[in-house]
Amino acid sequence: MTDSSRLFVRIAALSGALAVAIGAFGAHGLKPLLTEYQLSIYEKGVYYQFYHTLAILLAALLMKGNDNERYLRLSGWFFTAGILCFSGSLYLLACRDILTVPAGILGPVTPLGGVFFIAGWVLLFLSTKGRQ
Repeated sequence: MTDSSRLFVRIAALSGALAVAIGAFGAHGLKPLLTEYQLSIYEKGVYYQFYHTLAILLAALLMKGNDNERYLRLSGWFFTAGILCFSGSLYLLACRDILTVPAGILGPVTPLGGVFFIAGWVLLFLSTKGRQ
């Protein structure tokens, strides 16, 4: 296992553990405090965090022996940034009444996280290019 793949396995493990904890906190601790709409926003953040945690793990596992490891490394970083921006902003948006976070600050962060996710998937695709 390369240093990069080991790092991304660790990031995925941490992100997966956090997704479980954040999801459980939302389902049990925040449920009485959030509206159904806010809870659905929060849950969307958890789902995307889980999906992209698995994508980080996939990128890490594909690094072994891949001629295009740099694409996989970038893919892992873009997925990580996407989780932080997309899921993180959804968590804050869902809880903005409790935390008094102005929604205007977070508005542009969510789509930026989506762009990071898309870039991560494109880079994962590019990692399949053979040597020319």
